[in-house]
Amino acid sequence: MNTRTQKAINTTYLSIFGNALLALVKGLTGVFGQSYALIADAIESTTDVFASILVLIGLKYAAKPPDENHPYGHGKAEPLITFAVVGFLVISATIIAHDSIQNIQTPHEGPKTYTLPVLAVIVLVKELFYRFVNKRSDETRSTSLKADAWHHRSDAITSLMAFIGISVAVFMGEGYEAADDWAALLASGFIVFNAYLIFRPALGEIMDEHLHDDLISKIRAISQTVTGVIDTEKCHVRKSGIAYHVDLHLIVRGSISVKEGHDIAHRLKSTLQEALPELSDILIHVEPDA
Repeated sequence: MNTRTQKAINTTYLSIFGNALLALVKGLTGVFGQSYALIADAIESTTDVFASILVLIGLKYAAKPPDENHPYGHGKAEPLITFAVVGFLVISATIIAHDSIQNIQTPHEGPKTYTLPVLAVIVLVKELFYRFVNKRSDETRSTSLKADAWHHRSDAITSLMAFIGISVAVFMGEGYEAADDWAALLASGFIVFNAYLIFRPALGEIMDEHLHDDLISKIRAISQTVTGVIDTEKCHVRKSGIAYHVDLHLIVRGSISVKEGHDIAHRLKSTLQEALPELSDILIHVEPDA
């Protein structure tokens, strides 16, 4: 297992622990503080725990080496797991919206004031979690870890909405008891929107969509530094988990032997993989110049 995969896995363990602890804090505070927005927030955090467990399973499976039935490795498992994570987000948003609407229609007591400082701390913690996990997802180029990061951001948003709703209910007094329920309903919409933001790049990865112009530019620039390379032509990149597969057309002098062209291609492959460790495999097609 490479360093980037291990880093992604360690980050996911942290997410699982953090989400479980915050779900417990939110749930207890919501129940005793009479705030459905906080209870809804706890529901969202609980689904985050299961989603993070899915991410962990996906990362470990995607890290398995290629075998006879999977010559390109198991990296595609990662965006598939991301789809499951998106499903958890949509389900939690649906539950929150349904229960919020029911609570809005049912008279009830307003939330307790002490729920506000608890929520303020939660918003700060979840935003810090988002920034940390998002940074790790950029470092490891993990789609599912990016989805996990957005789980933390959506959690921060629902907590912020709850904070606003509870503030209105507490400080405006009688007649505004349902303000935190409206906040929870609004938060469910944010969760669905975040689910789309996670779903779109994962779909692009499954469909081998062209999304890697920056990486292709690096590949072409590095190729020009290898002795014997005249130019590069076609360059296609496919993402699979945290790794990339490259199909590259290499142009060499037409007068050299097949063995010399073969040696140049091998030097180029070694140079690219040394400079860009995320390139799992590179298929190089050698073409003569005009």
